[in-house]
Amino acid sequence: MVLLGGPLGISLAPYIVKNPGLHRFIKPWANMFINASGYRKVGLRYDDLISEEREDVQKALSRLPDKESYDRVYRMRRAFQCDTMRRLLPKDQWTKPEEDVRYLTPYIREVEKEDTERAEWDAMDVKAVRKPLTA
Repeated sequence: MVLLGGPLGISLAPYIVKNPGLHRFIKPWANMFINASGYRKVGLRYDDLISEEREDVQKALSRLPDKESYDRVYRMRRAFQCDTMRRLLPKDQWTKPEEDVRYLTPYIREVEKEDTERAEWDAMDVKAVRKPLTA
């Protein structure tokens, strides 16, 4: 399956945030969707849900600092354990909205930018300029 806009998909968030009226209208629906998805109830962050099967995401994961990488693995294992036991974490261990920051997205965007730049350089057509011989 090909995702439009890469692993992060197409986002209307920048437009919505710039428009205060639209933001006030959409924000409660967004919060309701986040609560219904339940990933915070098992201790995950939003970026933990990004599929690791793409090459650019693999590169981004390899660039994570060691502590962030360790924390990601811990969150994933804890979530798998919760799923296996069919239980949620206690409410005090749920991921709070202020903790749910995008830690992987900047690295993915950086990799995408590098790939785009590499493709532009590879597609560049270089023509040799010959100087006339002077006697």
